[in-house]
Amino acid sequence: MVNDVNVRYIKLNEFAKAPSYANGNAAGADLYAATSAPLTIKPSETVLVGTGIATEIPEGYVGLVFARSGLASKKGLAPANKVGVIDSDYRGEIKVAIHNHSSEDQTIDAGERIAQLVITPYVHANFEFSQKLTETDRGAGGFGSTGSK
Repeated sequence: MVNDVNVRYIKLNEFAKAPSYANGNAAGADLYAATSAPLTIKPSETVLVGTGIATEIPEGYVGLVFARSGLASKKGLAPANKVGVIDSDYRGEIKVAIHNHSSEDQTIDAGERIAQLVITPYVHANFEFSQKLTETDRGAGGFGSTGSK
């Protein structure tokens, strides 16, 4: 079942494209490079790529910017911060810091899909100081402590 929420957006330049879903079951809406010309990203370089859009994400929701698997697997390009967070009160341009993980120059074409945006509700935690936490079988074990299989 798909849950719909209205997210208003504006175009900030003539190259901007509306976020769009590849199909009715896609969780992420594609974000596009709003550039007039291709961008070349050198190996190990990070470039901030504008989408030319700003959004009005409803209160109680957050926009999460994820990599596009095709761009990552075919070109080695992915968001530098792995997951971008767009808070509901942000009204500036959505920009994606794209990092080139490959050993070759990579090009992003004008209008190319560069990331995907997932809109999701979130829980605002009330952090409570405590002298002690409850015990679990795992305890403080982390970073592979549960095994690899």
